[in-house]
Amino acid sequence: MRTQSAPWRAAAVLASVLLVGGVAACGNSDTGGGGTKDDGKITMGFSQVGAESGWRTANTISIKEAATAAGIELKFDDAQQKQENQIKAIRNYIQQKVDVIAFSPVVESGWDTVLKEAKDAGIPVILTDRSVDSADKSLYKTFLGSDFVKEGRLAGEWLVEQKKTASGPVNIVELQGSTGAAPANDRKKGFAEAIAANPNLKVIASQTGDFTRAGGKQVMEQFLKANPKIDVLFAHNDDMGLGALEAITAAGKVPGKDITIITIDAVKDGMQALADGKFNFIAECSPLLGPQLMDLAKKVKAGQEVPTRIETEETTFTSEQAKEALPNRKY
Repeated sequence: MRTQSAPWRAAAVLASVLLVGGVAACGNSDTGGGGTKDDGKITMGFSQVGAESGWRTANTISIKEAATAAGIELKFDDAQQKQENQIKAIRNYIQQKVDVIAFSPVVESGWDTVLKEAKDAGIPVILTDRSVDSADKSLYKTFLGSDFVKEGRLAGEWLVEQKKTASGPVNIVELQGSTGAAPANDRKKGFAEAIAANPNLKVIASQTGDFTRAGGKQVMEQFLKANPKIDVLFAHNDDMGLGALEAITAAGKVPGKDITIITIDAVKDGMQALADGKFNFIAECSPLLGPQLMDLAKKVKAGQEVPTRIETEETTFTSEQAKEALPNRKY
């Protein structure tokens, strides 16, 4: 059997070392580059608004579980409700050369620069849950989420029907979501458009509670002190409404009876309050966007055309409907 010469063996060892080193350098990690990989796996960078509510928590769980089920590597960031944190996260994802960037914008404005950076890097962007107000629609591939104006309108239309026989003023207080956020802007708009059908319906106070339970309680306490007669509370999400329940009860009033309460989201705690008669009406906003988001990520990565606007399917609930839905509620 012929033996290899020493120079030949050395060259073979060197080639082997270089090959192994090359493979290691192309591997992906949380701190290294993503981008297109030989195994065809998709890496998604996702920036979440925060963890301000039960809805948001359910949304995060849906996204993480759906990514695992779809075989998509997820790089997740919690922006803690700060736009500067989201911009930083998106730039980190661009540097890491992920395949797709998705995020739920903290506010509507101020995204053009960083979205153009992603576009120039050839990384498609998907907006989820909330949109942006950019005039350049080419900066993102699609927006997956609810019609927030419609949600506000449904809440207002229900109230108009309930108060159609009112002969005098109906005083409404409004707990708004985070200032500048798309759901806050749009839900306010839709509600205002709907109640305009009845001139007796008047919003006498409107203030942000930042979508949090603590914020809802604090602002409702202020509303109750400043306004001796409150007939209706419209809260932009369940969590603020749940916080307001505490303030209403502490003020010696009966929620759902002395003050009609309308909210948006339909998370379990809100649905339980509705079933118990403490809330009166909820317009649903589903947080379970994960499976649709992963499907879109695969399509845009493959270069397929997708609709620029994809709306989630949602409904509304009265107390009796909440009782029926609660046993099978996923969030």
